[in-house]
Amino acid sequence: MSAEEIKGNVESIEIKAEKALEDARRRANETISKAREEASRILASEVSLDEVKKECEQTLNEARKKADREVEESKKKASEIRVSAGKKTGKVTERIVNIITGADLK
Repeated sequence: MSAEEIKGNVESIEIKAEKALEDARRRANETISKAREEASRILASEVSLDEVKKECEQTLNEARKKADREVEESKKKASEIRVSAGKKTGKVTERIVNIITGADLK
């Protein structure tokens, strides 16, 4: 495996990790947006203002928690992808060194 192939593989893995993070951020923003819509709907209904405020706060808090969980999960996945890439790169590097030094020849 050439250095260019290794570099391409690592870049591909990094792109996948970034996409996972972007997707998590997008889902988090959608969740928060839905929570705001729900809060607006609640505010438009004829309910006690105190009840509305409590329900709005609860909805937003739940949405934020869900968004935070999704972002953390995506960060964890991205980290795992990066670790995997590092291990693969290390193995390939070791293989190249062995080939160059003749350590694989027996």
